[in-house]
Amino acid sequence: MSNTVMVTGADGFIGSHLTEELVRAGHRVKAFCYYNSFGKWGWIDTLPAEIKNEIEVFMGDVRDPNGVRTAMKGQDVVYHLAALIAIPFSYHSPDSYVDTNIKGTLNVLNAARDTGTQRLLVTSTSEVYGTAQYVPIDEKHPFQGQSPYSATKIGADRLAESFYRSFGLPVTIVRPFNTYGPRQSGRAVIPTIITQLLSGAKEIKLGSLTPTRDFNYVKDTVAGFMAIAACDKAIGEEINIATGREISIGELAQELIRQISPEARVVCEEERMRPEKSEVNQLLGSAAKLRAMTGWAPKYTFEQGLAETIAWIREHMESFRVGVYAL
Repeated sequence: MSNTVMVTGADGFIGSHLTEELVRAGHRVKAFCYYNSFGKWGWIDTLPAEIKNEIEVFMGDVRDPNGVRTAMKGQDVVYHLAALIAIPFSYHSPDSYVDTNIKGTLNVLNAARDTGTQRLLVTSTSEVYGTAQYVPIDEKHPFQGQSPYSATKIGADRLAESFYRSFGLPVTIVRPFNTYGPRQSGRAVIPTIITQLLSGAKEIKLGSLTPTRDFNYVKDTVAGFMAIAACDKAIGEEINIATGREISIGELAQELIRQISPEARVVCEEERMRPEKSEVNQLLGSAAKLRAMTGWAPKYTFEQGLAETIAWIREHMESFRVGVYAL
C-alpha cells in the first residue's frame, strides 16, 4: 500500500536517492527542494523521466515555518534530510547552521504536530558522537560537539527527542554513518580523491590521513531509512545506519589509487587539516539495533560501492571543480 511521503532535502545527495527509491516502491512522493531563482531542482533534475514525472516538487526553505507547514499537509510520512552538512564551512558560518539545522528541524517538528504526520524521520549524523570513546559506537555512546555542524545536529536530535517525549510525536532519529556514492558533493573526501585521480593528477591533496570512518554506500543508507519508516517499534528511538567496518582516509586513498591510477601518491595540505580538537579521529558504528528491529544489512561491499561511484563520477566530471578546495 502506498503512502503519501515527503522528503526534505530531496534535491541533495542522499535525499535524491531516497526520493527515487520511494517512487520505485510505489509511494506518492513530494520532494521539498531548496528554493532558488534558477528553477533548479538539484539532483532531482537528473532522475530518469519515468521517475521525475511521478514526483511532486515543492520549492521552499526549511528555515521558513509557513512553507514547511504548507508542504507537509496531507503527508503520511516525512523524511527530514534538509541540512547544511559541510564541517569546514560550519567554522566560517555557524549562524547559518543554527538557522537551517536547528530552527529548520524545529519547523518540521512543529508542522508534523500541526498536520498530524503519522511518521517523521529526522536525519542525524555519526558526527554527533565525536571521536569514538569506545567501538563499535552504539546509540548509547555520549555526544560531543566537535564542530559547529555536529553541535547543531546534536541540538536538532534533542529537539526531536523532546517532541516525542513531550507531545507523543511519532518521530525516529536516523543516524547514518559516512554515506558515499553517486551525486555526492565534491567537498566530500571520496569525490575529492576520485576527481583528482580521474583528472590525471599524480599528487592527491588531502588533509589528515589517520582518521577512520565507517562508510555506507548510499543505496544501503536509503534502504535503512525505508526499513526504519516501516517499523513501528522504531518510534521514539534513535538508530544508527552503519556497516561495522572502519577504514582510514589513508587506506581509502590507496584503494582508490589502486583502482584508478596506481602511480599517484598522496600529499597532505595544511589548509585541508581540521583543528586538532575538532577532527573526529575514529568512527566505527554498530548497526545491531537496526538489524534487530528490521533485518537490515548492507548489500554492497566497500569495493563494489567505490567501483559504482568511480564509474558515475567518470561520467559526470563536468559537475566537479577539480583542483579547488571546496569547503
